[in-house]
Parts: sequence; structure tokens; C-alpha cells
Amino acid sequence: MLFQLSMFLAFYTPWFWFGIAVICAIIEGMTLGLTTVWFALSAVLMIFISMLQPPFYAQCVLFALVALLLLFFTRPIALKFLHTKREKTNADSLIGKKAVVLQTITEWEKGQVKINGVVWTASSVDGTAIPAGDECIIEKIEGVTLIVKETDVSENRNV
Repeated sequence: MLFQLSMFLAFYTPWFWFGIAVICAIIEGMTLGLTTVWFALSAVLMIFISMLQPPFYAQCVLFALVALLLLFFTRPIALKFLHTKREKTNADSLIGKKAVVLQTITEWEKGQVKINGVVWTASSVDGTAIPAGDECIIEKIEGVTLIVKETDVSENRNV
């Protein structure tokens, strides 16, 4: 009986790993999280290793080890490669650019800035007052309010 079970596992184990690879690939295709693809690749490797007929528990341990190593060491590289060609669009492209203060920004009141011909509500990042006519740098965006900081005084005088 034990011999029959071992023969059964030896014959069908590559198909088991093939099924795991397909399931992981389907999940990756549905989520696009770049996570289960590493498990799918590990399962594909296990198809070939299972043909050498190591014990099933050893295959499972090796599957998990290879998948986790791929996940932790290659996923960050893959994410960096895939995200390098993305350009900031709309409001995100404003971060780091200079704007002109139209209405004074104080510690307690929001003001207005103009950038690219568009007037935005703005607030100071550190609560300092920025007078009208000065330039500021956009630090971040919270909702529809730009969070800005005053440019250096020497920069304002040279402009």
C-alpha cells in the first residue's frame, strides 16, 4: 500500500506543481500585485525537481524557500524597473515646483498661489507666513490644498 502511494505521488506530483503554477498565475493576473508570480515561477521549477522524486515534504520546503527568496530579492527590482517609465500626471506633477503667492498665507489662514495659470488654495507647511508676491515651493498636496514652503530669501531677491 505504501509503495502504491509513493508511486502515485511520484507520477502525479509534477501535475500538482503545474496546477499550483496555473492557480498562482491566474491570481497574479487578477491582482497585478507582482506577488504570486514568484510562487508561480517557483512551482514551475518544482515541476522539474519533482521528476527527480525527492520526498514531497522536501519539495514543499524547497517551493516555499525559492518563492520567498524570489519575492524578497527580485520583487523590489522588478517594481523599480516597471515604475521607472511612469510620468507624474495632473496634480502630482506640481510637487517640487515654484508658485507665486497671490493671497498672503498665514499661520491661521489659507492663501492662494498661482502655478501654470491655475489658482490654488495653499497652506504653509510649517505655519510660517508667506506674503503675497513671494515665491514658494510646493511640498505636497492634501485634497485640493497645496502645502507650500517659502523659498529662501536669497532666491526671491535674485528673481
